[in-house]
Amino acid sequence: MIEQRTPSFWAKRTVIYALLTFAGFLMIFPFLFMLFTSFKSSDDVFRFPPRLLPFSNITREYQGEQAPLYNFEIDGETRQLVLTDEKRPFGFFTTPEKINVDSPRESEIVLRAPIDEVVDLEQEIILTDGAGNEDDFDLYEVVVDGEVREMVLTYRSSLDKFVDPDDPSVVRYDVARTANPVEQIEFHIDNYDEVVNLNNLNRALINTTLVTVGVTAGQLFTSILGGYAFSRIQFKGRDQLFMLYLGSIMIPFVVLIVPMYRLMLELGWQNHLVSLVVPWIFTAYGTFLMRQFFITIPREIEEAALLDGSSRWRTLWTIFVPLSKPVIATQTIFSFLYAWNSFIWPLLVINTGNEDNHVLTLALITLSNIAADEPNLVMTGAAVAIIPPMIIFVLAQKYFIEGVATSGLKG
Repeated sequence: MIEQRTPSFWAKRTVIYALLTFAGFLMIFPFLFMLFTSFKSSDDVFRFPPRLLPFSNITREYQGEQAPLYNFEIDGETRQLVLTDEKRPFGFFTTPEKINVDSPRESEIVLRAPIDEVVDLEQEIILTDGAGNEDDFDLYEVVVDGEVREMVLTYRSSLDKFVDPDDPSVVRYDVARTANPVEQIEFHIDNYDEVVNLNNLNRALINTTLVTVGVTAGQLFTSILGGYAFSRIQFKGRDQLFMLYLGSIMIPFVVLIVPMYRLMLELGWQNHLVSLVVPWIFTAYGTFLMRQFFITIPREIEEAALLDGSSRWRTLWTIFVPLSKPVIATQTIFSFLYAWNSFIWPLLVINTGNEDNHVLTLALITLSNIAADEPNLVMTGAAVAIIPPMIIFVLAQKYFIEGVATSGLKG
């Protein structure tokens, strides 16, 4: 019987897809924010309200230098003025009735004018704030709509000078931080060059790659051998030994830190990259994963190979390994992510001052301190650390899903 697709069916389906899309967006938004921030300039990062895409100021040549452009409304027309290096002190004036004694900068401003264009009457007006305290304010003679009036100076501030590059007689004073810049979307790819060359991060990338490849290859090799032995080779105490080995997963890492560190000292491996590779080439979880998958391979295939004179070693690498691509891809992803993101052990065994042997996680800590006032560079470093594992997962996700689905079918 064919299901009738009524309007209620499509309504439910639409709501479900909308909720799933929204949930997916929430999950991916932090990554998108990090990625787009890595392409921003330092000034754009601190813009409020924050924006997702990277923007940069459009510049214009003025007096032999490139100066940023800003939009201003002048006589009902939007004009683009350049920001100069000059500043001019301004006074912000209002009447005694409109002044906010508790917070003068929040007063209703009637006029702002250059201090050198107003007349100081050398008189003061005393006003009382909400707490009953008296504050004195200077009186000035200013021109408002062609009429000379006495007004109160609420506060002073230096404003930036903006000039029309095509008509230097058009001048505007304002706060550059709050002005409206002329912008365009621009991706600052040079952030990655700056981060890679900053604080020896390029060396840290090489070290991380070497350690990750070494750990991943070592874990794959030992897991394949162990998985084959525990699944196909009969020997006394095999199952008990496997359970004991598998039980080592339950030992917390913090329990192993001190004895492992002492072992590294005795071997002379402390502060060397070898201490980040050799201790981690054995993994009980990887052996378990391989064993579970090897069990699903029919024994008849192995027996036929052995009858044809094939050794166990050749049978393993010519029959079992080619059939085990899904589980090998799964183990590769797990091992890669573990080695690439390892932080606690490198922090303990590699000295902070030995930057030549730093891995990426240690270099990022140093980068966050050096570039604390440049979040765009910190986000760039984070992107450098996150993008490679994502590429590996995307390329191997088909085998990863297949390996997880099939590695636990039989025990």
